[in-house]
Amino acid sequence: MKKIELIATAAFGLEAVVAREVKALGYEDVKVENGRVSFMADEMAIARCNLWLRTADRVLLKVGEFKAVSFEELFERTKALPWGEWIPEEGIFPVEGKSISSQLASVPDCQAIVKKAVVESLKKKYKTTWFKEEKGQYTIEIALLKDIATLTIDTSGAGLHKRGYRRLSNKAPLKETLAAALILLSYWNPDRVLIDPFCGSGTIPIEAALIGKNIAPGMNRSFAAEEWEAISKNTWREARKETHDLANYDRAVRIYGSDIDGEVLSLARYHIGEAFLEEDVHIQKLDVKELRSRFQYGCIICNPPYGERLGERREVEKLYKTMGEVFQGLDTWSHYIITSHPEFEKFYGKKADKKRKLYNGRIQCNYYQYYGPRPPKSND
Repeated sequence: MKKIELIATAAFGLEAVVAREVKALGYEDVKVENGRVSFMADEMAIARCNLWLRTADRVLLKVGEFKAVSFEELFERTKALPWGEWIPEEGIFPVEGKSISSQLASVPDCQAIVKKAVVESLKKKYKTTWFKEEKGQYTIEIALLKDIATLTIDTSGAGLHKRGYRRLSNKAPLKETLAAALILLSYWNPDRVLIDPFCGSGTIPIEAALIGKNIAPGMNRSFAAEEWEAISKNTWREARKETHDLANYDRAVRIYGSDIDGEVLSLARYHIGEAFLEEDVHIQKLDVKELRSRFQYGCIICNPPYGERLGERREVEKLYKTMGEVFQGLDTWSHYIITSHPEFEKFYGKKADKKRKLYNGRIQCNYYQYYGPRPPKSND
């Protein structure tokens, strides 16, 4: 298989987590930049990364990168790239774009020029003057950063956060990719109990169960590159077979979710069913102040309300105080809390052992990490 360069895009703050996942899949030569992780791989990696990456937004195939300060330069250098290696004669190839700190600042103009250049390149390859664009999705992106143009084709289609189990949605759901990152940034492992006392529609508990049982997050969905003629169907068959071979369906995990809102819990139950995890994730209606556990050395991972709206701020501060009292009663546990409230630690009543800046959508948050004692080594 030929060598290709892939880019796994990531929300700000999650690049290192995505890089760790890429390396765990066996790919080296990993380069971490703002919002993206680049690495050299082969065609099989397109399938494996789409199926396995839990915290990346998309997997892009890099076709070329060059400096462009004029529209003529953008046109000629785009035209010279090997588009015909990937896009067939009948392929659908819309062009998206973005430009940051670059002389070519008009995104619509850049998109139009790239489209025209790709058409010229494909005309030469297929000896034709007209493209119907009716089969297969090859979304091209022109991304300009400080006059460097990066041209990619999106292999994912729908964003990787769309695992296929969340058909219904509540008002402000936590993205599956961020939920997975919160778990991977914690000290939780499948031998420990996990509780999310603000589980909403169930995203953190579901993602934890998928991680605990080593179930690939993309196992039950399809991807744009599955329809690409340039990648053999056998490549995707092998990659999907690997997800089934490596899944540990029989592994028991102890994962609990609760919430005060009974309506949102019916959504959670629906999503847990869609993910086939009814045996693994247990949900109940519970006010956080009633939270107790007979287990030791567990992990609380949660996304409580932030109090972003004016009238809610005081109520949320009272909630954080209650959380501090209740969580610290679970004194062998580790606690992980994401919120945008700038004074969370003050109301919670304790400084975090570590905090990390993350984004929940466009909201800048901190991930507060409180470490409990290490569990004693078992004598097994």
